[in-house]
Amino acid sequence: MRDTKIREFSDLDAWKKAHEVVLFIYRITKTFPRDELFGLTNQMRRAAISAESNIAEGFGRNTAKDKQHFFAISKGSLLELQSQSITARDLEYLPRDEWAQLRMILLDATRLCAGLVRSAQDHT
Repeated sequence: MRDTKIREFSDLDAWKKAHEVVLFIYRITKTFPRDELFGLTNQMRRAAISAESNIAEGFGRNTAKDKQHFFAISKGSLLELQSQSITARDLEYLPRDEWAQLRMILLDATRLCAGLVRSAQDHT
């Protein structure tokens, strides 16, 4: 029988999906125009890293209120990325098929993160 106990942040499905977001964002932003390096490229990368990092930080917090706070920040960063990805698509930096793939990953990540927020709320 497999041990499914969550022992560290990287065991969380939400963190795994957020990590997938980070890898996807870094891969696609490599193709963005060079003049976007300190604009949209940087913003999207920072939002992706924020989402992943805040899940990890929330996991390490001791109180449910602290956990909820960091998980909510993570969810906000994922929503920020959803908006930025639409901008990237509309500027034709991101092909529609890649945008559709990213959209699905972001929706999954946001849903999982919302679950962490709810779970932390239930324990306050």
